Amino acid sequence: MKKKITAVLMSCAMICGTAAAPGVSVSAAEEKTFVYGTVGYGEAQGDAGLNPHDNYSGWSALRYGVGETLFKYNDNMEIEPWLATDYEFVDDTTVKITLRDGVRFSSGRTMDAQAVKECFEHLIEVHDRAPYDLLIDHMEAEGNILTIVTEEPCPAIINYLGDPYGAVIDMEAGIEGEAGYANVSGTGPYIAEEVTPTEIHLVKNENYWGGEVNVDNVIVKSFSDAGSLAAALQTGDIQGTYGLQYDNYPLFENNPEYAISSVPTSRCFFGQFNMDSEIVQDINVRKAIEMGIDREQFCNVLAYGRCIPAVGAFPGSFSYGNEAVTAPGYDPEGAKALLEESGWTDTDGDGYVDKDGRKLTINWLTYPNRLEQPLLAIYAQETLKNIGIDVQINNTPDHMTYAENGEFDLYISSATTAPTGDPEYFFTSTVAGAKNYGNYQNEEVSGLVETLHKTFDQEERGELAVELQQKILDDASFFFVAHLNMGIVTKANVTGINPHPCDYYEITAELNIE
Repeated sequence: MKKKITAVLMSCAMICGTAAAPGVSVSAAEEKTFVYGTVGYGEAQGDAGLNPHDNYSGWSALRYGVGETLFKYNDNMEIEPWLATDYEFVDDTTVKITLRDGVRFSSGRTMDAQAVKECFEHLIEVHDRAPYDLLIDHMEAEGNILTIVTEEPCPAIINYLGDPYGAVIDMEAGIEGEAGYANVSGTGPYIAEEVTPTEIHLVKNENYWGGEVNVDNVIVKSFSDAGSLAAALQTGDIQGTYGLQYDNYPLFENNPEYAISSVPTSRCFFGQFNMDSEIVQDINVRKAIEMGIDREQFCNVLAYGRCIPAVGAFPGSFSYGNEAVTAPGYDPEGAKALLEESGWTDTDGDGYVDKDGRKLTINWLTYPNRLEQPLLAIYAQETLKNIGIDVQINNTPDHMTYAENGEFDLYISSATTAPTGDPEYFFTSTVAGAKNYGNYQNEEVSGLVETLHKTFDQEERGELAVELQQKILDDASFFFVAHLNMGIVTKANVTGINPHPCDYYEITAELNIE
């Protein structure tokens, strides 16, 4: 097995690439400048630019200190006020929100209820997920009181207002540029001076409502592959990084020149089967693929123990997480039996099963920005070969085009399944939403998602989350591989930047260089 693991790592190096980091010139002036490398920003992730009303670019607005939301999540993923100070449900469809005094946009405009109303009106007009999540019928603004009336009961609306798409921006100042180049006027500790799909230049907001901002300039640099981040950190081209590949952590551990901080998150590597693909419409084939992959081996050896095996969509820290659901484990003999039951046997002795003269080949779609994903693909290629399945890997930055066109049998991606501290997000965005690329259809599941969307009682919401997970696991429409520990590695003199369970809030006013 050791030889196989070594071969997997070498193969992944060839697929993922190890391009040298681009040079970064850090000013030697008295001003403090922090250069940050990440694989989490760019067009491949759908978060290029800073416009929270476009795709997933709100993540970038929050991560890099430009935007803020009315509510945020603490370290226990509990909702708490941020740009708001309080809220009250007047009735099942009306929530009254009190906004914080003394907050200004970087444009200079005061943030009041009218400004927030304008922002949210534009959001629900143009965004793909927010209208369904928030269900806003109309809003009323009076001073610092924003009243939101929903079309129907929306129990999770406060949680959703902490989603990055809810970052409050000044619509009078407008949105400058398009798509990956978009810049906005937010309320955060930093103001973007230059935005491209690969780099953001930030300066501190001298009038930030939240207090002193320690670092004068921040440069966020996007890396197309995780392998180059380690070299850039070692050479000093960057001073901190998010997305370092797991096999590079030993370079920085127990080294006084660097600091490592990590936290368990709900970010999950998972697969969704293309239910329109003839080859995987057979549930026995789907289950065999799941049973042919050893999650424990992948997490503990190939991922250096920096993730934990997944059963369902949520980690064990959630009451409705791993321990609450069941799924097939690693069972290669059981997988072979399922294939044989469906008529897949090796008739020509080439090591792969076939039926009606056709070899069982699956098209495995993934992308290189997170090294663990192509690593998983190569590992699966090796281990699924042992049960007679041929895996053809399509590891491409253009994965979204293939996913949206249904050009895959199995699509492996990663997502933060509970970024709002509530289970609803994963089901409304992925299982029954815009990211359901496998075109999975189950009327009972759709009905349960609607029920969850309207349920106020938190215990009942947890029970529905368990039932929903079990339904999709029983259907073998999705399978879950690993929950990640988010890690940020910096030079030892960098403080005030720490990972968060929701995967937001990276660049804040607390960032400092000592």
